[in-house]
Amino acid sequence: MTTPKNNPPQVQVKIELDPDTAQGSYANMAMVNHSETEFTLDFIYVQPQEPKGKVRARIITSPKHARRLLRALEDSIRGFEQKFGQIESGGTGAPPQSGTFLN
Repeated sequence: MTTPKNNPPQVQVKIELDPDTAQGSYANMAMVNHSETEFTLDFIYVQPQEPKGKVRARIITSPKHARRLLRALEDSIRGFEQKFGQIESGGTGAPPQSGTFLN
C-alpha cells in the first residue's frame, strides 16, 4: 500500500505592476554572469554608433529560477516561431571579454 504524498496547499500570488514598471525598458543587449549561488542578468541598451551602453535593468536570481526562465523563454520562442516564422540569430561585434553577451 502506498501512502499519498503530502502536497502543500497552493498559494495564489498576487502580482502588482506599478505604472513606471509597466512601461518597460528596451534592451538590445544582455550580459549573463554567474557564481556558485546566483545568476546575474544585465539588460543593456546600446545606441547605434555609440561606443558605450547603459544597463537598464539588473536581475539577480537563483540557479533553479534561471533554469525555469530558460525553459519559459524556449517555450515562448517556439510558440512565436510557429506563429510568425523562424527568428534569425545573427550577431555582430567582437567576442565578450567576460560573461556571456547576447546581442
